[in-house]
Amino acid sequence: MSPRTPLEGIDVVLADLDGVLYQGSAEIPHAVASLKKAAKKARLGYVTNNASRTPDEVAAQIAGYGLPANAADVVTSPQAAVRVLSRAVPAGAKVLVVGGKGLTDEVSGAGFQVVTLASEEPAAVIQGFSPKVGWEELAQASFALQEDPLRPWIATNTDWTIPVEGGIAPGNGALVSAVHLAVGRLATFAGKPEKEIFDVATERFSPHGGALMIGDRLDTDILGANRGGMASALVLTGIDSAKTLLASDSSMRPTYVLEDLRQLHKPYPEVVRSTDADGVHTVEVGRAVVRRKDNVVRVARAGQKIDLVRAGAAIIHDSGLKIFGLDVDPQIYS
Repeated sequence: MSPRTPLEGIDVVLADLDGVLYQGSAEIPHAVASLKKAAKKARLGYVTNNASRTPDEVAAQIAGYGLPANAADVVTSPQAAVRVLSRAVPAGAKVLVVGGKGLTDEVSGAGFQVVTLASEEPAAVIQGFSPKVGWEELAQASFALQEDPLRPWIATNTDWTIPVEGGIAPGNGALVSAVHLAVGRLATFAGKPEKEIFDVATERFSPHGGALMIGDRLDTDILGANRGGMASALVLTGIDSAKTLLASDSSMRPTYVLEDLRQLHKPYPEVVRSTDADGVHTVEVGRAVVRRKDNVVRVARAGQKIDLVRAGAAIIHDSGLKIFGLDVDPQIYS
């Protein structure tokens, strides 16, 4: 049987945006053409933790690259957060919002009163990323949460970092952490990797054959897909790298590992495993061959770089050993 492509049997493709389709305003090479090709066979949906913009604004940017997109195709962490909020406080309640238009529009659109000061006695605090969030906004959230330890605090997502054109910048997780340090309590999260946002996506796109989540982050995209019971593809064009993949625990391991999105349409090579009488474990992927004896992992044949990463990940993950206890050939991740 010939190897299947990652898209075989898939009727819904869910793609992250930052680090997958674009970085800042710059398109990631091969992403647009590959997703256009995927759209001929499957419905495209976009799942983003970025809470700073509305679905209409996000869809407009996606469409600007020539991809099919409207607001209904975009699932955002504010949408998931407002669902959590609706279960936590009465309809029409005052809510202190820390974040951008993408969050405030969702909160007000659900019938809640948006406030910005702790003195306005909000029923809850909801927090999402915006590049314009500063100390004053974080302080007001802190004051409101200190005043009432039972006041619900909902955060859109946990991303510690966000890829932008200039490099890697602090994300919403870093801003939520600042409030956490001030108030000594934890927020309830709604975006990736939490189940809430994947429930929104599943309800909206209703996959019948299968869904594939494409992302660049193990701790949000891949972990969330695994929790949601769907196939996942880690693309190495954003935050996570071969090195972090090798070190990932079982909850964050993807179904597929892609160098870029062109590999969505290429046969995915089989992972061939064997063990000899001396206890040497061998994994072959394409022409790449990696061997492990006890805690020593070495490249026997490099083959293509992406196949070497796949083989290295398989042999390390199969071992059940922690990465810090292994002597790993740097060829695999450098």
